[in-house]
Amino acid sequence: MSYEQITIRRPCAAIQIPHGNTVTIEEGTLAIITQALGDTYTLQVPAMGGLFRVHDRDADALGKEPRRVEGAAAAAGEDERVSEAAVWEALKNVYDPEIPVNIVDLGLVYDLTVGDAPGGGSNVQVQMTLTAQGCGMGPSIAMDAQTRIEALPGVAEAHVRVVWDPPWNPNMISAEGKARLGM
Repeated sequence: MSYEQITIRRPCAAIQIPHGNTVTIEEGTLAIITQALGDTYTLQVPAMGGLFRVHDRDADALGKEPRRVEGAAAAAGEDERVSEAAVWEALKNVYDPEIPVNIVDLGLVYDLTVGDAPGGGSNVQVQMTLTAQGCGMGPSIAMDAQTRIEALPGVAEAHVRVVWDPPWNPNMISAEGKARLGM
Protein backbone atom coordinates (compact mmCIF):
# COMPACT_ATOMS: atom_id res chain seq x y z
CA MET A 1 0.00 0.00 0.00
CA SER A 2 1.50 3.36 -0.98
CA TYR A 3 0.46 6.65 0.56
CA GLU A 4 0.28 9.89 -1.37
CA GLN A 5 0.63 13.33 0.16
CA ILE A 6 -1.69 15.94 -1.37
CA THR A 7 -2.91 19.48 -0.80
CA ILE A 8 -6.69 19.97 -0.88
CA ARG A 9 -7.49 22.11 -3.94
CA ARG A 10 -10.94 23.35 -2.90
CA PRO A 11 -13.17 22.95 0.13
CA CYS A 12 -14.74 19.49 0.11
CA ALA A 13 -17.14 17.49 2.23
CA ALA A 14 -15.72 14.57 4.17
CA ILE A 15 -16.94 12.09 6.76
CA GLN A 16 -14.89 11.81 9.93
CA ILE A 17 -13.79 8.24 10.68
CA PRO A 18 -15.00 6.46 12.81
CA HIS A 19 -17.52 8.98 14.20
CA GLY A 20 -19.45 9.54 10.96
CA ASN A 21 -19.66 13.33 11.34
CA THR A 22 -19.75 15.38 8.12
CA VAL A 23 -17.05 18.05 8.01
CA THR A 24 -15.46 20.34 5.44
CA ILE A 25 -11.77 20.04 4.64
CA GLU A 26 -10.59 23.49 3.62
CA GLU A 27 -8.57 24.40 0.54
CA GLY A 28 -4.81 24.33 1.21
CA THR A 29 -5.05 21.60 3.88
CA LEU A 30 -2.29 18.98 3.70
CA ALA A 31 -3.52 15.40 3.64
CA ILE A 32 -2.32 11.87 2.92
CA ILE A 33 -4.38 9.48 0.81
CA THR A 34 -4.19 6.19 2.72
CA GLN A 35 -6.80 4.27 0.73
CA ALA A 36 -8.43 4.76 -2.67
CA LEU A 37 -10.85 1.91 -3.26
CA GLY A 38 -14.32 1.65 -4.74
CA ASP A 39 -15.57 5.19 -5.13
CA THR A 40 -14.13 6.67 -1.94
CA TYR A 41 -10.82 7.96 -0.65
CA THR A 42 -9.57 7.69 2.93
CA LEU A 43 -7.45 10.66 3.97
CA GLN A 44 -5.25 11.21 6.99
CA VAL A 45 -5.47 14.92 7.78
CA PRO A 46 -2.94 15.81 10.50
CA ALA A 47 -4.27 19.37 10.97
CA MET A 48 -7.72 17.96 11.75
CA GLY A 49 -6.41 15.10 13.87
CA GLY A 50 -7.63 11.98 12.16
CA LEU A 51 -9.00 10.04 9.23
CA PHE A 52 -11.64 11.25 6.81
CA ARG A 53 -13.55 9.71 3.93
CA VAL A 54 -14.08 11.66 0.70
CA HIS A 55 -16.43 10.50 -2.08
CA ASP A 56 -15.18 10.14 -5.65
CA ARG A 57 -17.49 12.98 -6.79
CA ASP A 58 -15.01 15.28 -4.95
CA ALA A 59 -11.92 13.68 -6.51
CA ASP A 60 -10.99 16.99 -8.17
CA ALA A 61 -10.53 18.54 -4.70
CA LEU A 62 -7.82 15.92 -4.16
CA GLY A 63 -6.20 16.55 -7.54
CA LYS A 64 -7.64 13.32 -8.94
CA GLU A 65 -9.96 12.43 -11.81
CA PRO A 66 -13.26 10.84 -10.75
CA ARG A 67 -12.99 7.07 -11.16
CA ARG A 68 -16.72 6.30 -11.45
CA VAL A 69 -16.25 2.64 -10.57
CA GLU A 70 -18.61 0.44 -12.56
CA GLY A 71 -19.77 -3.03 -11.61
CA ALA A 72 -18.62 -5.79 -13.93
CA ALA A 73 -22.05 -7.40 -14.03
CA ALA A 74 -24.22 -7.50 -17.11
CA ALA A 75 -26.87 -4.81 -17.36
CA ALA A 76 -30.59 -5.56 -17.29
CA GLY A 77 -33.20 -3.82 -19.42
CA GLU A 78 -35.44 -1.16 -17.85
CA ASP A 79 -38.34 -3.55 -17.27
CA GLU A 80 -36.18 -6.52 -16.34
CA ARG A 81 -35.05 -7.72 -12.96
CA VAL A 82 -31.48 -7.34 -11.88
CA SER A 83 -29.63 -10.58 -11.19
CA GLU A 84 -28.45 -11.47 -7.72
CA ALA A 85 -24.95 -11.90 -9.18
CA ALA A 86 -25.01 -8.28 -10.43
CA VAL A 87 -25.90 -7.03 -6.95
CA TRP A 88 -23.12 -9.07 -5.32
CA GLU A 89 -20.67 -7.69 -7.88
CA ALA A 90 -21.79 -4.11 -7.15
CA LEU A 91 -21.32 -4.66 -3.41
CA LYS A 92 -17.73 -5.73 -4.05
CA ASN A 93 -17.08 -2.05 -4.83
CA VAL A 94 -18.11 -0.87 -1.35
CA TYR A 95 -15.27 -0.60 1.17
CA ASP A 96 -14.84 0.01 4.85
CA PRO A 97 -12.74 3.22 4.95
CA GLU A 98 -10.24 1.73 7.39
CA ILE A 99 -9.85 -1.75 5.89
CA PRO A 100 -8.70 -2.34 2.28
CA VAL A 101 -11.20 -5.15 1.71
CA ASN A 102 -14.70 -4.84 0.26
CA ILE A 103 -17.76 -5.50 2.43
CA VAL A 104 -18.52 -8.81 0.67
CA ASP A 105 -15.05 -10.26 1.27
CA LEU A 106 -15.08 -8.90 4.83
CA GLY A 107 -18.16 -11.08 5.41
CA LEU A 108 -20.33 -8.09 6.32
CA VAL A 109 -23.21 -8.94 3.97
CA TYR A 110 -25.45 -11.49 5.69
CA ASP A 111 -28.44 -11.65 3.37
CA LEU A 112 -29.33 -10.46 -0.13
CA THR A 113 -32.68 -11.01 -1.82
CA VAL A 114 -33.95 -9.81 -5.18
CA GLY A 115 -37.71 -9.66 -5.70
CA ASP A 116 -40.20 -7.95 -7.97
CA ALA A 117 -40.95 -4.28 -7.33
CA PRO A 118 -44.66 -3.33 -7.60
CA GLY A 119 -44.14 -0.97 -10.56
CA GLY A 120 -41.69 -3.22 -12.42
CA GLY A 121 -38.00 -3.89 -12.04
CA SER A 122 -36.41 -5.32 -8.93
CA ASN A 123 -36.68 -4.73 -5.22
CA VAL A 124 -33.35 -5.54 -3.56
CA GLN A 125 -33.12 -6.17 0.19
CA VAL A 126 -29.74 -6.45 1.93
CA GLN A 127 -28.89 -7.19 5.54
CA MET A 128 -25.35 -6.38 6.54
CA THR A 129 -23.34 -5.79 9.67
CA LEU A 130 -20.19 -3.92 10.66
CA THR A 131 -16.94 -5.04 12.21
CA ALA A 132 -17.85 -3.15 15.41
CA GLN A 133 -21.22 -2.05 16.81
CA GLY A 134 -19.93 1.36 17.86
CA CYS A 135 -18.71 2.25 14.37
CA GLY A 136 -20.06 5.64 13.38
CA MET A 137 -19.37 4.86 9.73
CA GLY A 138 -22.19 2.29 9.62
CA PRO A 139 -24.80 4.58 8.10
CA SER A 140 -22.30 5.83 5.53
CA ILE A 141 -21.20 2.34 4.48
CA ALA A 142 -24.84 1.16 4.29
CA MET A 143 -25.76 4.23 2.19
CA ASP A 144 -22.82 3.54 -0.14
CA ALA A 145 -24.10 -0.01 -0.61
CA GLN A 146 -27.67 1.16 -1.22
CA THR A 147 -26.57 3.86 -3.71
CA ARG A 148 -24.45 1.37 -5.63
CA ILE A 149 -27.37 -1.11 -5.82
CA GLU A 150 -29.84 1.59 -6.89
CA ALA A 151 -27.50 2.54 -9.75
CA LEU A 152 -27.80 -0.93 -11.30
CA PRO A 153 -30.06 -1.20 -14.36
CA GLY A 154 -33.30 -2.98 -13.49
CA VAL A 155 -33.34 -1.92 -9.82
CA ALA A 156 -36.51 -0.02 -8.89
CA GLU A 157 -35.76 0.13 -5.15
CA ALA A 158 -33.11 -1.03 -2.71
CA HIS A 159 -32.99 -1.20 1.06
CA VAL A 160 -29.87 -1.91 3.11
CA ARG A 161 -30.35 -2.64 6.79
CA VAL A 162 -27.57 -2.94 9.39
CA VAL A 163 -28.10 -5.88 11.76
CA TRP A 164 -26.05 -7.22 14.67
CA ASP A 165 -27.05 -10.87 14.78
CA PRO A 166 -24.97 -12.89 14.40
CA PRO A 167 -22.08 -10.77 15.66
CA TRP A 168 -19.32 -10.37 13.06
CA ASN A 169 -15.95 -11.99 13.67
CA PRO A 170 -12.75 -12.33 11.59
CA ASN A 171 -13.61 -15.93 10.65
CA MET A 172 -16.28 -14.45 8.33
CA ILE A 173 -13.63 -12.90 6.06
CA SER A 174 -13.32 -14.70 2.72
CA ALA A 175 -10.10 -16.36 1.59
CA GLU A 176 -9.55 -13.44 -0.83
CA GLY A 177 -10.04 -10.94 1.99
CA LYS A 178 -7.67 -12.80 4.30
CA ALA A 179 -5.04 -12.87 1.56
CA ARG A 180 -5.42 -9.11 1.04
CA LEU A 181 -4.99 -8.56 4.80
CA GLY A 182 -2.05 -10.96 5.04
CA MET A 183 -3.94 -13.33 7.35
